[in-house]
Amino acid sequence: MNLNQLTYFVTLAQIENYTRAAKRLDITQPSLSHAISNLEKELQVPLFERHGRNVTMTKYGEMFLKYVQDSLHILNLGVERIQEAARIPGGSISIGYIHTQGRRFIPELVRGFLNEQEGKKIDFRFQNAATGSLIRGLKEEKFDVIFCSRAEGEKEISFVPVSEEKLVAVVPENHALADRNSVTIKELGQYPQVTFTPASGLYFVIRELFEKEGLSPETAFEVEEDGALAGMVAEEFGVGIVPDVPVIHTLPVKILNIENLHCRRYIYMGMMKNRYPSALVEQFRDYICKHYRIYEVIQ
Repeated sequence: MNLNQLTYFVTLAQIENYTRAAKRLDITQPSLSHAISNLEKELQVPLFERHGRNVTMTKYGEMFLKYVQDSLHILNLGVERIQEAARIPGGSISIGYIHTQGRRFIPELVRGFLNEQEGKKIDFRFQNAATGSLIRGLKEEKFDVIFCSRAEGEKEISFVPVSEEKLVAVVPENHALADRNSVTIKELGQYPQVTFTPASGLYFVIRELFEKEGLSPETAFEVEEDGALAGMVAEEFGVGIVPDVPVIHTLPVKILNIENLHCRRYIYMGMMKNRYPSALVEQFRDYICKHYRIYEVIQ
């Protein structure tokens, strides 16, 4: 079994016609027939049912196709990674990040890295999304690096803390708690909550804060972004807990400190553990670890 046979098999499976498949592959039809015949002999099963020059896959062919496509994809990806790693100078880095990091943190670290890589042509690609979407994108190789909340149970991903944000409470300006400067978790739990969706790492952090107090408050709405949460609170749909980020200070809400709370929202750099990054992505990772890595305070 060789790479050509596998490529021929996938092409014939897609086109279902020997003449057209051979033309696509730029080989003769007898060469294609011979390669497929040898493959079937090696596997000891028929992969196609022949109807003249047309074919349909057998159940064995359908089963085999997925594995071959996945294998060819991984092989092609490996070739691309090696070629990218060897390309000098420059390259590309695809970054995903949660919304709050796009205003200052991401631009700052990109500018700092570019200053260290003077003379290289580097193409950055950016996309913001919720933590859950970023993790899926990282696994699907849409991103080289992501910046988000930590997701428990993601053992394939290396998370390095690089930034932190204080958590505060937000309430409507005319709320019963609005004349206060601080509030307890127990007091907040008496009111309907505007909170984050499970796609956000903060969803579980906030839920645990209430659970420690034996509370399970009513959920009014679930949103994905800090600004959207504060906006819903401003319209009196409930109260909420949110990172102290600039956008919440632009909305008509009262921001309260949370008493006896040392919990913070940590932002992590996430990368796949068992993936070989390009030389440029490795340099970017090392730059961030050198200049931005922090150490969590475990409560």
